[in-house]
Amino acid sequence: MTSAGPLVRLSRLSPERRRLLLRATFLLALASTALSLLPFRRAIRCGCVDASDGNASIEDVVWAVEAAGRRVPWRAMCIEKGLVAQRMLRSSGIDAVLHYGARHHQDGGKLEAHVWVTVGRQAVIGGAEAAGFAPVARYP
Repeated sequence: MTSAGPLVRLSRLSPERRRLLLRATFLLALASTALSLLPFRRAIRCGCVDASDGNASIEDVVWAVEAAGRRVPWRAMCIEKGLVAQRMLRSSGIDAVLHYGARHHQDGGKLEAHVWVTVGRQAVIGGAEAAGFAPVARYP
């Protein structure tokens, strides 16, 4: 028995989930481009929208961002997924905060960075990996 192809799986999603997945994929491409072309201070603000034009739940946004991140043809980094999750949540009227942290790697002292998104005090994206990272900045 073979598994269904990506287009078949996409067609089986509810219209709302399909829209969220396609929007997350588009926004991941946009975030990746912004981070490559814009100064960091401008690119990081891509997630800080205040418009409320959606009504997606936290769970649906997290699902869409993680699913899109697994399917794009490049390695979606935490910063891209964080920007997209923050933007989608904030556009749904949910006060999401993007956190930027840093630490020195245990082997060799190489500086590492990580991004995670919280709603209230709950990390919704990137939280499992955030332990050990010292917060450097938060947006907005």
